[in-house]
Amino acid sequence: MIWTRSRAAAAAVLLVILGTGPVRAQADRAAVQRLGRDILAELIETNTTLSAGSTTRAAEKMAARLIAAGFPSADVVVVGGAERRKNLVARLRAAPGATLKPVLFFAHLDVVEARREDWSMDPFVLTERDGWFYGRGTLDVKGGAGTLITAFCAMKQHGVAPARDLILAVTADEEGGNDNGVAWLLKNRRDLIDAAYAVNLDSGGPEIHAAKVTALEVQAAEKVFALFTLTVKNPGGHSSLPVRENAIYRLAAALGRVSSLTFPTRTNEISRRYLAAMASIATGPTAADMKAASALPTDEAAATRLSAASPFNNAILRTTCVATLLAGGHAENALPQMARATVNCRMLPDEKPADVLQALTAAVADPQVEVAMIDPQPRPSPPSPLVPEVLAAIQDAAKATWGQVPVIPFMEMGATDGLFLRNAGMPVYGVTGIAFDPEDVRAHGKDERILVRSYYEGIDFIERVARAIGGAPPISPRPALSVAGAASPTPIG
Repeated sequence: MIWTRSRAAAAAVLLVILGTGPVRAQADRAAVQRLGRDILAELIETNTTLSAGSTTRAAEKMAARLIAAGFPSADVVVVGGAERRKNLVARLRAAPGATLKPVLFFAHLDVVEARREDWSMDPFVLTERDGWFYGRGTLDVKGGAGTLITAFCAMKQHGVAPARDLILAVTADEEGGNDNGVAWLLKNRRDLIDAAYAVNLDSGGPEIHAAKVTALEVQAAEKVFALFTLTVKNPGGHSSLPVRENAIYRLAAALGRVSSLTFPTRTNEISRRYLAAMASIATGPTAADMKAASALPTDEAAATRLSAASPFNNAILRTTCVATLLAGGHAENALPQMARATVNCRMLPDEKPADVLQALTAAVADPQVEVAMIDPQPRPSPPSPLVPEVLAAIQDAAKATWGQVPVIPFMEMGATDGLFLRNAGMPVYGVTGIAFDPEDVRAHGKDERILVRSYYEGIDFIERVARAIGGAPPISPRPALSVAGAASPTPIG
């Protein structure tokens, strides 16, 4: 009787293994997606703003996820400077005898401020509505961090032993603050993140038009972040005795002139390759203008039309400066003694900060308005060489995820932590699997969101990239997977 039951059980297991491969793969995919959603919800609902949040809490929660997935605790480290601004670094160990240098995958945990009264829903609760995930950081960049952490959990639970170590890092203060995690790790614990090159999930990705992926952008260069202040000082006085000279009025007039400042269009190797590739995808006059702007010398008329039609194209083609903060006065019943504006500039990689300062000063055209650069001085971010190993992994992953889509080199219009790594001698390639619409980028704004299906595609995409770079087998078909909770594994599916 015991023998018969054993044989029957073994036969049942064999039928499952041999006869339901697609069912197993489908159940596994669903389990990975549930894990990914849980991780994203936990990240969004852990406040990591500079003013009131803690990246340390988020790092500790994600560390628990990784340990529950099977990572040894010695390979999962929460470390950093300030108590509330720590980072998480984990390592997926290579098979014995590996000689290749590791590869680093990273994203940041911190997010910009968000006020409930400005949003249509609570920004610190993951809301799923009409095919979208809403929440502060969904796009920038907790969504990317969620796909990365989920992919590493899945690889560990599937027993992946790559041909080189794969390092995961999610860090603090990319959006601002005194404890930038990548800079801290480079200075204090470079051993944790030292790698042949890095993949940054805070840039690039699938570009969508009409909800369809049309191209995958890979960031190989980025603009340079620089801050300037415009300051006016007056003696002030009682508000019942107004005078013509007023610090706030003078500053407002200066900002009006700055709003009309337009830097010349200029391209570099990366932006020209982007425009040329997009010209083959776009249609009509836009395609013709992109092709013309991608050539040397630049067709200024074409570049001007592209800039006027799209803030996205404008940012690719020129240095931009915009006022972002205002402060002025000291009492509601007193004439202002000081008024100050912060101007945020995103400079082309070869732009000289002194030239931008000179252009701002010329635009202000008022010696009573002090124009100054805020320390620290901006640092250039040298472009990374597009090596075949990286491009091949990304191209194969893109094809497996979305079909045949062009992979296009891209210059990030913002600024990322890739700056610190590039200046430390580590090439950086920015790419995520979460799609974005260049005409509806809500990062840092109201009702930030990502497509639900795109988040799940992003998990598969980044795992495919990591496996290819790591020399591990592809993800499909997947074996059965246990979804790990924050404290202990919970079998699902």
